Amino acid sequence: MAHEDDIVAESLKEFATLQAGRTLFNSHWEEAAELVLPQYKNTFSPNSYNTTPGEKKTERQVDSTASISNSRFAAICDSLLTPRNMQWHGLEADNADLQKLREVKMYYEAVTRVTFKQRYKPSSNFAGQNINTYQMLGCFGNGIIHIDQLKNAVGSVGLRYKSLPLGEVHLRENFQGQVDGYCRGIFRLNKAQAVAQFGEENLPKDIVECSDAARLFEFLQRVCPRTDYDPQRRDSKSMPFASYYISLLGKKLVRESGYNTLPIAPSRYDQGPNEIYGRGPAMIVLGAIKSINAEKRDFLTQGHRAAVPIFLTGDDGLVDFSWRPGAMNKGGMSSEGKPLVGTLPTGNIQTTLEMMQEEKLTIEDAFLVTLFKVVQDNPSMTATQVLEIVNQKGILLAPTVGRQQSEYLGPMVERELDLLSYMNLLPPMPEVLKEAQGEYNVVYTSPLAKQMRAQEVAGFGRTMEMLMGIVNLTQDPEPLDNFDFDVISKEVAEIQSVPESWMADPKMVEAKRQKRAEQMKQQMEIQAAPAQAALMGAQAKQKTAGVEQA
Repeated sequence: MAHEDDIVAESLKEFATLQAGRTLFNSHWEEAAELVLPQYKNTFSPNSYNTTPGEKKTERQVDSTASISNSRFAAICDSLLTPRNMQWHGLEADNADLQKLREVKMYYEAVTRVTFKQRYKPSSNFAGQNINTYQMLGCFGNGIIHIDQLKNAVGSVGLRYKSLPLGEVHLRENFQGQVDGYCRGIFRLNKAQAVAQFGEENLPKDIVECSDAARLFEFLQRVCPRTDYDPQRRDSKSMPFASYYISLLGKKLVRESGYNTLPIAPSRYDQGPNEIYGRGPAMIVLGAIKSINAEKRDFLTQGHRAAVPIFLTGDDGLVDFSWRPGAMNKGGMSSEGKPLVGTLPTGNIQTTLEMMQEEKLTIEDAFLVTLFKVVQDNPSMTATQVLEIVNQKGILLAPTVGRQQSEYLGPMVERELDLLSYMNLLPPMPEVLKEAQGEYNVVYTSPLAKQMRAQEVAGFGRTMEMLMGIVNLTQDPEPLDNFDFDVISKEVAEIQSVPESWMADPKMVEAKRQKRAEQMKQQMEIQAAPAQAALMGAQAKQKTAGVEQA
């Protein structure tokens, strides 16, 4: 019990420290949530957690520009980084010599197919949770997805994803700036959920004996590097990361376990100096978002006054003024024909509209929405042309999006492969890879990643176009001898994400070339046959003539 008490005390202490370290961020996120992503309002601090399912939270949101832009930002990130209609990453051996082996390439291709199949199964829920993560990234600068083994009543095997609310996850970093743990708290479960997750025998007595099925109980999870890590053991201490679940009711340790890989993939958009958490587009242009909401209020007020004006009358003017169409308001005009009722000036509505348009452009630029305007400005463009321009503008407008590959997608793939290996869902590893302990690298093939390497292919194409002009002009093919076309064809296929299974293996390539050489030799022999026959005929005639002369 002393061991468990120490874990509880240490976990609560670290949780309090991490909470205190992000107090200012909580206030920033709360302000951004009110105007951009209101469903997360009042969820950032356990002390101020106040939310009811279905509660209306848009009372401060007058203008929807930022909210719509944030949804489009999530769609842009999804299309540039994790498009569902393509394999947006692959795997390769960490050792360059191993990667040259066809069996190694085929193995990693098979592993990639299994990963995508499991990731996009309906039961995994990746697509929806990934979009939620990108939405939080755009609004708060941080998105966190949890990857776990699927657990349900029918015993299905696979992966399960959950986008965790930012208010529940308190990150910690090591000395190198890497996220090496977190405290998830406070999350709430009812009795049935707690029993299903932790077992009735591990819960405090007050939870077990509770008869209110709707009552929620508070729990805390702490994940951190294990100080007593021993890979030779066969229990949770053989895992590099320790996991502790604590019931705040009774301050009881309800589960101690571990992970081989960090179970979350944190995504941060842009970090400031000495800050653990990121800042997203909404936080960067929060001033513009607040301004457009204030300007929208003024615009609506002016429009309301223009439609329903404020009337000005004299002290002894009309008392009962009728707004009914066709009404007769006696006494509203003097005997000289001068109106005795006026309206209060409403101001220049157009000026407010122009001010709002300026702020709208600023907000849309921050959220990369200008990428979508390509389709509106060029309605006759093909889908391929649109995609190419979107990719190019994406790189120019938001190079920070590429950060998600190393910080978000990399840890996600590592966690997925760890779980799939544990569930025996991966194909058998070649012996040569077993000797290398299966070391691998993630190779990104998303539209954004392709655009980064597309310059190599485009540069080669321009070079060949120029050289072929020289060759055709001089009829001298020697300039082409500077290129190794075998290497080039393989590299271009790799950059263009051609599957290894579509490529011929070295033995097949050699057989093709040998067959082609034999065919060329036969063709040359056929073409040379008439000349050889004529030569042999001439030689025979010469011999015959020599005999006759003798």
